[in-house]
Amino acid sequence: MLEILQNPILWATFWAWFIAQSLKFLIYGVRNRRINFRIFVGYGGMPSAHSATVISLATAVGRYEGWTSSLFAVIFIMAIIIITDAVVVRRAAGQQASVLNRMLDDFYREGKIGEARLKEFLGHTPIEVIVGGILGYLVAICLVRSNAGV
Repeated sequence: MLEILQNPILWATFWAWFIAQSLKFLIYGVRNRRINFRIFVGYGGMPSAHSATVISLATAVGRYEGWTSSLFAVIFIMAIIIITDAVVVRRAAGQQASVLNRMLDDFYREGKIGEARLKEFLGHTPIEVIVGGILGYLVAICLVRSNAGV
């Protein structure tokens, strides 16, 4: 069980996620001049922790197992799917939530409905994904060495 703590691929992936979430938390704090711990575990924002995590994982596996390995190919395809979901699907859901919240505001003002709001901050902009991907790549390059057998 303790061997899992020596896995460089897991550590690189963890640190990429942790650094991205920490940066997101700090950026929010500076911009809004307040602390919100929900930002640290939330979705959306700069940089994309999804991108940082999956790009770090793919880069670490590529460096450790080899860029032509089947494992790298599988993780690379999954990274593309996850990043696409973060940008396209969840961003569209966030935009729909924004429209529905405006409708709720209109109804609420007229006294016809309660004020339950939907979460709008679901997806990422392309720049958030790019910055997250660069962060993940750099973390993996710094923390994972090429496997001597590859």
